[in-house]
Amino acid sequence: MARVANVWKSVETTLVALPLAALLAAGGWAMAEPLGLPKVPVPADNPQSPEKIALGDKLFFDPRLSKSQIISCNSCHNLGTGGVDAGPTSIGHGWAKGPRRAPTVLNAVFNVAQFWDGRAVDLKAQAKGPVQADVEMNNTPAQVEKMLNSMPAYVAEFKAAFPADPKPVSFDNMAKAIEAFEATLTTPNAPFDKFLKGDVNALNDVEKKGLRLFIDKGCAACHGGVNIGGNGYFPFGVAQKPGVEIMPVADKGRSKVTNDVADDFVFRSAPLRNVALRAPYFHTGSVWTLEEAVDLMAKDQLGENLSEPDVKAIVAFLGTLNGDQPKAVYPVLPPRTKDTPLPQ
Repeated sequence: MARVANVWKSVETTLVALPLAALLAAGGWAMAEPLGLPKVPVPADNPQSPEKIALGDKLFFDPRLSKSQIISCNSCHNLGTGGVDAGPTSIGHGWAKGPRRAPTVLNAVFNVAQFWDGRAVDLKAQAKGPVQADVEMNNTPAQVEKMLNSMPAYVAEFKAAFPADPKPVSFDNMAKAIEAFEATLTTPNAPFDKFLKGDVNALNDVEKKGLRLFIDKGCAACHGGVNIGGNGYFPFGVAQKPGVEIMPVADKGRSKVTNDVADDFVFRSAPLRNVALRAPYFHTGSVWTLEEAVDLMAKDQLGENLSEPDVKAIVAFLGTLNGDQPKAVYPVLPPRTKDTPLPQ
């Protein structure tokens, strides 16, 4: 606690924020990085280009990637609502209800892995999953490639985006283009970032109190790193188990990926940037207010009974994590031809 007090003193007075950055940047970022949201890393094995990003932009919004041709990436990761959809869990092919809440696509490039259980190592692996999942877009790689190859404008754009590839129109390249676009969906310049960079007035007194509680009570132990979460896996229900509506017993989380019972009910921590924009909360989407979510996490994870003013202060701090939202413009998509597969 003495170390935390020293950290806070330096932040609150001279804002020599390196100690606070050490707490919140536990994801391995070099301390030479500017405080706040860092420069976007280039995705592994996927060099960026304007052509690839522009292609990924179109693919992200194109519902024809789905079997029904009515579901796009943006359907479940709506850029107008914090990178998620508005319901508890997403509705997919044939009105199937997904088992988990859609994670936000905003700042997802900074996460240690994708999905609540981390089963996708990066954004291009993640992009392939929903396209093929029967409760989501319910399509196949072969059908996606047939659809893309049926449109001359897409064929030309894939050639421009992947000029060295002898077969540029492919399912793998579709995923790489979407990853390239999604890597641009970051939200810099949050009030908290400005505070870390030296603007002591970027947070008001209530928000500063919430930040101190966030550190003192132990929230930062799981919600650290540049994305204020998303950089590790933690058991849900450490102090006490939530009700089954919040943590269903059938969904054992990461253990389905690792086949290790030690990972039962372990999930990737939620990144908290823009969290105030994307209710409902948790992997079940079962909690509709941030106040309730903070109270529940304090009790079930930390064994803390927070006062109402303390809950409100932490919620106020979480509101300072809202950054500049991506300027999303619906692209004009290539027109279908007589060879384009029909909706199923």
